[in-house]
Amino acid sequence: MKIDAALTPHRLRKKTSRVFDLAGRKIRALDASWDPANGTPVFTVRGRYTSRGWTEWTQGFQFGMAFLHFDATGDTASLKLGREKTVKLMASHVSHTGVHDHGFNNISTYGNLRRLMLEGKIPFNQDELNFTELALKVSGAVQAARHVTTAYRTPWSPLAGSPGVTPGGYVYSFNGPQSLFADTIRSMRSLVVAHQLGHALMGEGDKPVNLLHRAIEHAATTARFNVFFGAGRDSYDVRGRVAHESIFNRNDGQFRCPSSQQGYSPFTTWTRGAAWIICGYAEQLEFLDTVKGADLDAVGGRRAVTDLFLATARAASDYYIDGYAAKDGVPYWDSSALNTHRLGDFTKRPADPFNAHEPVDSSAAAIAAQGFIRLGTYLAAKGEQAAGKKYLQAGLTIADTLFDEPYLSTASRHQGLLLHSVYHRPNGWDYIPPGRKVPCGESSMWGDYHALELALLVQRLADGKYSTFF
Repeated sequence: MKIDAALTPHRLRKKTSRVFDLAGRKIRALDASWDPANGTPVFTVRGRYTSRGWTEWTQGFQFGMAFLHFDATGDTASLKLGREKTVKLMASHVSHTGVHDHGFNNISTYGNLRRLMLEGKIPFNQDELNFTELALKVSGAVQAARHVTTAYRTPWSPLAGSPGVTPGGYVYSFNGPQSLFADTIRSMRSLVVAHQLGHALMGEGDKPVNLLHRAIEHAATTARFNVFFGAGRDSYDVRGRVAHESIFNRNDGQFRCPSSQQGYSPFTTWTRGAAWIICGYAEQLEFLDTVKGADLDAVGGRRAVTDLFLATARAASDYYIDGYAAKDGVPYWDSSALNTHRLGDFTKRPADPFNAHEPVDSSAAAIAAQGFIRLGTYLAAKGEQAAGKKYLQAGLTIADTLFDEPYLSTASRHQGLLLHSVYHRPNGWDYIPPGRKVPCGESSMWGDYHALELALLVQRLADGKYSTFF
């Protein structure tokens, strides 16, 4: 991609204001038309949100958007909507034992509500604070309980000389105990927030499980097996490539092979999976700055954990920027899908959502852009000014692209906010308009949420502030 080094958060203010204005309209329109009895809105078909029963992982985005909109604009109607729907409809997500999505659903709702109170955006209410914190504690523990071990007991790092972290276990996906998804790194927020609140998972014999250590162990296992570092682990080991899924033999805990549920193949990069890695590790680096060094000794120490998280975030980020993003920063849905070759050298020109060969995925761009901004800000604070500026400017460049046509949804009849998002290309779930050959023109709950979260982050930077959950 071509990074615009001159962009600043201030220069994007007009665009972010437009995003917030449109988001308010979309949030109200969807709330007025959607019957929760029909399930959870997932993605649009002909501009109208529809449900798709697979796992219930998007409802938190729907109501979380209302909190983000209030945060950005002060619209009390959005705050009221987010509060009421969180109380009424989100409790089942707190105790949901069958998914790997607690970070998506519960941090986006209970987490945002708590953050608004602690930041002074809404009046302090001890009962409401207790309510949100209990939900977050339970969510983190329930998510952490979805855990299996691997056969690996030796500390590992992609960096020579680093002490490494043991990839000894992971929070498994809804596919079952054999399955480790790249996506789940973003749910480690649930574990670390619960840990910050002083909570632990209580196991058999009343033995407490440290949620911080479990989150770090999961991150180490994900980095070891879902992310590639150009170290020759197989014939397709390109630094920064991400496998959506890793498969383990549950009889002995041995890693068997990479896999992909939503990408083209195990040996290409599903770009939204890579975006979860970019955003997830960057956000976890922010969290590490709040942790005492002694709390990390049991998992290898601060240097080992920080080295691993930073190496992972940078590898995936560099491959996004230099490997498969189009010139304007928007990627196609997979780095090397079946008909990608028909696009020619797509990295030399802006992404084309209306092409006839492979769809773009704007949601991957929105998620990755937030990760780039967080990674860049983190590195700059640590004294790596040049690297920090590179990633920050990459994130701003993507935001500049997404917050305008053809990605920003300005039509009043379209319920989505961010156009040209893709859900599940292999399963054929995405709508293809008449006369087109690939999906385009539709939105997703995660794409809309992360576009709004990105806009809020840019606005905070323009105001000289910064937003994290930690």
